[in-house]
Amino acid sequence: MTPALLALGLGAAGGLVFREVGLPLPWMLGALAANLLASLFGARPKMPAHLRAVMVGVLGLMLGSAFSPAMLEQVERWPAGMAAVLAYVLLGTGILALSFRRLAGYDPATAYFSAAPGGLTEMILTGTAMGGDERTISLTHALRIVLVVFTVPFAFRLFGGYQGGGGGMPASLGRLADLNATDAAVLAACAVAGHLAARAIRMPAAALTGPMLASAALHLSGLTESHPPAELVAAAQVVVGAAIGARFATIRKEGIAREALAAIAATALLLALTLGLAWATADLSGLPLAVLILALAPGGLAEICLIAVALPADVAFVSAHPFARIVLGVMPAPWAFRLLRRGS
Repeated sequence: MTPALLALGLGAAGGLVFREVGLPLPWMLGALAANLLASLFGARPKMPAHLRAVMVGVLGLMLGSAFSPAMLEQVERWPAGMAAVLAYVLLGTGILALSFRRLAGYDPATAYFSAAPGGLTEMILTGTAMGGDERTISLTHALRIVLVVFTVPFAFRLFGGYQGGGGGMPASLGRLADLNATDAAVLAACAVAGHLAARAIRMPAAALTGPMLASAALHLSGLTESHPPAELVAAAQVVVGAAIGARFATIRKEGIAREALAAIAATALLLALTLGLAWATADLSGLPLAVLILALAPGGLAEICLIAVALPADVAFVSAHPFARIVLGVMPAPWAFRLLRRGS
């Protein structure tokens, strides 16, 4: 069995088990858990990058379809959340970089790029190019995403009373059998054109943000009301979850305990910062605390948005904030690191 088929088979099986048990966000979390466990026990699942990009594009279309003209009236509420994102990026990066440097003994590049709350792939590639340790940066960000996507949905269920039924699917999604040719063509055009445009301007997480913005533009303008079918979205969740879990198959396990403990402690600090900033912002702005927690949670953009869909929450508001966090974390990262090195 090829590594890709192994990852997909494990992901589908894990998703089915989580769905039957009634756990939140079953397709993504089940696929993640199955591939993570298999990787830790020596299996070598691997998710092809092109397949993940296609399925992430499907999620982008779904997120974009959550935008509507009525939401434009609520945009005036977003500046408070965006200010919290900026504070989160500055405080989170500073606190964690200092902690990694002083307490874990990481070199400056490894400490900074392990701390910067940007996209996983971007931080690994940029941090390694700047002289950081690839394994440590990879492990830190991968563990952060795993811990966040598992703890946040369960915490909302335990403490917030959210059930998130429908297998993590919004009720607006239709069935594959009901998708007509026109809607399929519109969605496909959004995915392809959005991805290509986002790549051309080097937008972070282009496979997700390009289709999302293209879909959002069409839905905000009222030109379409089409949504990707639930079956395709479930498959996309399996692929995304499997890709996260399979990443651990490529991380060397020797001497992993120290880096893993540092990553777990760092994630706990980021979650505490998330709760503190969300509470303060909600108190000052009147925005819902639960939505702000999701908007500031230190997971990946696709993963956090899927949690917002599953709960459900204000997907447009939530998706805008982790996107802003990635932009603020990724684009200035090389420049900010060089500036800090000169000043130290």
